[in-house]
Amino acid sequence: MSSTLSSAGQQENGSGDWLQPVLKESLGEQAYQALRSALMRGQLRPGAKLRLRPLSQRFGISATPMREALMRLVAEKALTLDGRGTVVVPRLTLDQLLEIRAIRVDLEGRGAAAAARLASAADITSLAAIHAQISAYHERADFATAVDLNTEFHLELCRFARLPIVYELVEGLWVRCGPILSHLYDAGLPDWEPHPHLRVIRALEERDPEAARNAIREDIERGGQGLLDHVSRSSD
Repeated sequence: MSSTLSSAGQQENGSGDWLQPVLKESLGEQAYQALRSALMRGQLRPGAKLRLRPLSQRFGISATPMREALMRLVAEKALTLDGRGTVVVPRLTLDQLLEIRAIRVDLEGRGAAAAARLASAADITSLAAIHAQISAYHERADFATAVDLNTEFHLELCRFARLPIVYELVEGLWVRCGPILSHLYDAGLPDWEPHPHLRVIRALEERDPEAARNAIREDIERGGQGLLDHVSRSSD
């Protein structure tokens, strides 16, 4: 009986030895993830042109997977096409930024509240370590590294909520606003004590969902003033 089933399976699928585990992501997927990360972390600036052939050469891949990666990001509106069909990092309008901020308040607030119920002691310790690094880089006036760590803090907090759809949506919003994150501190460091990140951490320790939600809302609204100022000036 088992021999018959084995023969039937081979007839249906061909020789059984062609079925091998897929160990590596496709080249297009790797390029997509690299570009997405660069957008999210502010390494690609608004107005930058991403030309297919030079980019393919830099990634060391052919034009086809590179085009696939770029078109995926265009479809997600993380990138756009200009009149000549060149892929460009878009410029956010003030209305777009305000909408993104409002959605982040809702979704990241939801994530923070869930994290207050679910985060482990190790999760909370890791958030505290990230914030300590942010503070250290503030003191060194290394704002580029502080911005990168701030992104990490927000995404880690959302990951601890164990809400994968919320996390996916939040990450997409950070991809959309990432290219302007270098302007996060244009308005200077907010004068607040304690920092909302510390209030988030305390709320997680105390299992207080509403306190976590309120703290992350303040961080998004007050901490993002530099971004609003930059986009407002760019729109004039």
